[in-house]
Amino acid sequence: MTENPGAQPGAEGNLSPEPESMQKYSDEVRERIAKKAYDLYEQRGRQPEHDVEDWLEAEELVRTEMNACRVDS
Repeated sequence: MTENPGAQPGAEGNLSPEPESMQKYSDEVRERIAKKAYDLYEQRGRQPEHDVEDWLEAEELVRTEMNACRVDS
């Protein structure tokens, strides 16, 4: 069995353990990132195997949006 260094402790039986990097996001932020990642996927013509790239780009876009809102407030 291979180890997932980012997995939560005790998640051995889980088919898709949540990596540590995901634990820092609230459900609302995670939902925004997921929607943005899906939008990027569709804009690229639904090409497979770019999910990680889409997610990372979506994270950056959402963080930028959130920071812009803080500055404007």
